[in-house]
This record gives sequence, structure tokens and C-alpha cells, in this order.
Amino acid sequence: MRWKRAAGRALLVCALLFAGNAGARAGEPAGGTDGRGPVTLVTGGDLTGYLRGVLDGWNDRHPHEKVTLVELPDAADEVRAQMVTELRSRSDRFDVLNIDVAWTSEFAAAGWIKPVDGAQFPLKRFLPPVVDTATFRGRLYAVPYVTNAGLLYYRKDVLDREGVRPPRTWAELAHLAKTVAPKYGLDGYAGQFLPYEGLTANVVEAVQSAGGTVLAGEGSRVTVDSPAARRGLSFLLDGVREGWIPRRALTYKEEESRETFQEGRLLFLRNWPYAYALANARHSEVAGKFGAVPLPGPDGPGSSALGGSNLAVNTQSRHQKTATELISYLTTESVQRRVLTKGALPPVWADLYTDPELVRRFPYLPTLKRGVLAAKPRIKSPRYDQVSLAVQAVMHDALVHRRSTDATVARLTRELTALVGRD
Repeated sequence: MRWKRAAGRALLVCALLFAGNAGARAGEPAGGTDGRGPVTLVTGGDLTGYLRGVLDGWNDRHPHEKVTLVELPDAADEVRAQMVTELRSRSDRFDVLNIDVAWTSEFAAAGWIKPVDGAQFPLKRFLPPVVDTATFRGRLYAVPYVTNAGLLYYRKDVLDREGVRPPRTWAELAHLAKTVAPKYGLDGYAGQFLPYEGLTANVVEAVQSAGGTVLAGEGSRVTVDSPAARRGLSFLLDGVREGWIPRRALTYKEEESRETFQEGRLLFLRNWPYAYALANARHSEVAGKFGAVPLPGPDGPGSSALGGSNLAVNTQSRHQKTATELISYLTTESVQRRVLTKGALPPVWADLYTDPELVRRFPYLPTLKRGVLAAKPRIKSPRYDQVSLAVQAVMHDALVHRRSTDATVARLTRELTALVGRD
């Protein structure tokens, strides 16, 4: 969730602190009597406020099994820290957890979330790649709730004036960023390159777009020292070295990069779908002047790192049957529609991306669907948090100091091997 924090305004749906029903259950035996009763949903900040209305629908139909929503702080690091503190202590404070897709492997490996029966959920109606984010070692441990994929935003007015189409390959992107952007006083290309979760997403996207991986085998093997991974890392390192990725972009998270594009100072931007509506708002300098396409790759369309969140049941929950049924409710088509229309978050139901009414309201949906279908989960690892921190530190240092690809790969390999070797 850290990388969604800035994708933040629209992209964060998660987290809730426990509330009153925890006290009501204090005297019950672990697991309750029949697995039914009031539950608590924990999530990160619901910045659009849509989730309470969704839960009201559940509570109206389940007066004896109401769900309590208390949101955790907005920062994803704090969300994870508070969840982990409770889970490590074997607390039953949280029943249903809305977790970043990258945390599923870690939480499953630690035994904090229970496996779920996929037959209880409409997984076949979901976009296929999102289901993989909810699995660990071949078992389903969560249910996809919202998804996300990076898009390439571009100045349509500028490219139209030049008579060129938006780039489909890295070479086309680099050429336009180097030659067209300066003619219009614009920076070439920016993503999210500050050392935080967003940088991990950008690095993983570059590596997997070139056909490489950072880790393999559910995080058991370091695979970044490969020709494909080197090609992906070189895309970013060469961009800074050649200047079409400006050095100021090394300080950008999602919001800084979005604001730069929205203020009309950038030709190309990699960002999440939430940026579309904001860039098209009334006071935006680029309203009506931009478009969005799938991320480019070395020889054609690239592959985004999948974002979003999954719903999981705490293994210590006293009311696991109710918790599972709440997840089933939250992943129905009607609620998924509200996730998009009221929460401004990409749903996991495939049919919604081709619904004519929704496409009229959200014209980027067909492009986003292509992006999600081509996307892959971020690095799967029981030590994801440590792995991500290592990727961020090594890559940011390499970008700032213009390290060579060889030196960057060597350092990444050493640091990641040290982490994986501890398993």
C-alpha cells in the first residue's frame, strides 16, 4: 500500500481500527460458538468515504452480525505496522483485513491469514491476473477486492501537433522525450522515483516488461542478474543519464509527478488511473489535452506491476463464517460497481470494464483493462517489506549517482541474496 498512498486520493481503500464490537466479544471463547457474530473490517484510509455506505447495506441485512469500520491512519506504512502488531500478538481485534496485494505472501507465510475456499467466490468473473495476487504457494489466502495498473499519460495536443502517435516502445518514448519535449519547454518522462514503494513498482515494471524478474520461486531465488532484468534496469538508468528523465523526478512520488503533469510541465507520465480524473478537472492545465495508453516496453506494450488490495480473514477471528460472508458481499458485482462509481477505485470484475455506461463515465477503462491483463504481481516474498526496501535503496542510489547497470545489478544481487538466504 505504500506506493498507493500517493495514488492515494483515489486509490487507497483500506484499513479500520477495531471498535466497539471488540469489547462485546471479549468474554467469548476463541472462535465463537458457531463462527458467526459481529466483525471488524480493518483498512487504510477511505479517502472518498464510499465504504461506510457499502457497509450500511450489509448491516441493514445482518442486524446481529454487524460490521464495524474504523480506519487506520492514511500512511500505508502505519497501516501495515498496526496490522502486523496486532497479528503478531495473536489478537482477534481485526476479523477482515483489507491488505495491499504485496502483503499477501508475507501474511500467509506468517500464518496470520487463513486459506479460503475459492469456490465460495466468483473468481472466474474477475480479471485473471488479480487472482494470482491472492495466492501463496499454490493456495488462495485472500480474495481480490480492488486492482490497479500503471498507465502512460501523454500530452495528446503536443503529439498531435507533431503528427506522431503515443509511444509503444521504450525507444519511441526516449526519442520523443529527448526531441519533442524540449521544443515545448517540457520535461520528457517521469514516474515515481523517490525511495519508497512507488520506486519498487517502477523498477519491477521495467524488469518484467523486458521479460525479467527480481525474485522467483515465491521469493526463494534471486534472479535479477539476467540479460532481461539488465535491459529493464538500463531503461531507467539510461533515462536519467541521458536527461530525458529529469533529475527532479528522483524526488517524485505519485502526487508530485501528477501535479507536474497536470501543471503542463511534462510530456509523459507513468501513474495510476486515479490521476486521470484529476488531470481532467476544471482547473487542470492539461484538461482535454492528454490521453492514456498502456505502458510501453522494449519491443511493444510493457507490463505494469499489479496494485490494489485483497480481503483476508484473520486466523484468530472469532467469527470466521461471518467474516467470509462479508468478503463475499464486498466482492459481488453490485458492490464492485460502487467501488468504481463511488470510490473511484478499479474493480476486479472483468465485465465492468466493458459496460457502456461505465465506459462513458470512465473512458480510460478499456485501456486500464488491457494494462491489468498484461500486468503481473509485484515481487512475491515472505520478506516483501525488506526486499522492497533493498530495491528502493539500491535503485535510488544508482539513479542519483548514475551508477552503471553492471554495478547496480551486482549490488542488488548481493543485498537480495543476503535477505533470501535467511529463509
